[in-house]
Amino acid sequence: MAGRSENGMNLMSVGDGKVVLIAGGGKIYTDIAAKFVKSERSLDEIIASPYDKRLVYNIINSGHKAAVEFDYFIFGVEGYSRVTETQLVRKRIASYIIKSGRTDKKGKRSFDMVLPKGIRGLSLNFEIPIDRLRAKDGTPLGNLLKDLQPPDVDLQVEADLILRLIEAWYARGVEKSIPEEDLRYLKPQATEFKGLIGMNAHALMDWFAIRCCKNAQAEIRDMANKMLALCKEAAPDLFAQAGPNCRVLGYCPENDFQHKDCRGRVPTRNEALEILKRNY
Repeated sequence: MAGRSENGMNLMSVGDGKVVLIAGGGKIYTDIAAKFVKSERSLDEIIASPYDKRLVYNIINSGHKAAVEFDYFIFGVEGYSRVTETQLVRKRIASYIIKSGRTDKKGKRSFDMVLPKGIRGLSLNFEIPIDRLRAKDGTPLGNLLKDLQPPDVDLQVEADLILRLIEAWYARGVEKSIPEEDLRYLKPQATEFKGLIGMNAHALMDWFAIRCCKNAQAEIRDMANKMLALCKEAAPDLFAQAGPNCRVLGYCPENDFQHKDCRGRVPTRNEALEILKRNY
């Protein structure tokens, strides 16, 4: 659940990310591409011919997916961390525009973070040398606490406190006119990114096969499943069979790395091959 700190930081949890389909779906061009390859009709006739749902299914089921590359989808995403951005851009057959973290906004940039719920309450007692601590007027804390023996002062630190410290540090840098393109080096991987993603249907099918898998990292799997749901709604004929590899292939190609929740329920690739050998 998102929550704003005293300093204005918006702290979100993994799973709060938003995905919007900006373009794609409606008219499907895969059947035009498929007809064009084998038909002797004129281009005008092909374009004017009725949409052929069966042809789209046949193209996808045959594995000859060049035709599905003529259907393109654009998504807007926000509420995801830099951890997921790094994984996302490893998909090379795609277009990305990421909102700039360099542009100087004179301290008006929103300081937004995304954390897994499991680490929100993680805390530790961190030992701080007492000679590094000062009262607001600059008086050494050791002078005020005569009986305290240096260097043993414990500060209870939680993830929220670390992020608030970084936010305050960042704001101090802006006050000192340090360029924001330098200050961004202080930001952790929990920093939110916002972006536009463009992929054709073939690239999306391949991406869903990997990123909808239970082995995928939780946040990018959340993004992939939300994108898949939008694609199925906008272009159901194209994405009727799209999803994780096990759904597409009928087995799990991860073999020894199969997710624990799938063991015994979904055959691995090696198990599927053994079944074929026994029966044929």
